[in-house]
Amino acid sequence: MNLTAILKQPIITEKSMHNSQMHRYTLAVARGSSKQQIKQAVEKTFKVTVTKVNTLTVAGKTKVAGKRRLKTRSAAWKKAMVELKAGQTLDLFQVPAETKTKEQK
Repeated sequence: MNLTAILKQPIITEKSMHNSQMHRYTLAVARGSSKQQIKQAVEKTFKVTVTKVNTLTVAGKTKVAGKRRLKTRSAAWKKAMVELKAGQTLDLFQVPAETKTKEQK
């Protein structure tokens, strides 16, 4: 699998932002990718050292939509939690200083 096609997008939630302070980052990845491929893709793309990779497949959800109340199903996707060597960060998860609230200051 092509390394550039493995990483899809960062997952930005309260939990993932809290984990980013501990050098753990959450990313959406291609469903067919392995832990070794994810590690190689992150190391090559962001020029960092990965120490640990955890993955899980998030099941698709069934939703009812429309006037006829048709059931639709969203696709399943894969999530990877990547831990970096101490002192290294990913720029995708950095919060600019001007967007911090009063509580965070």
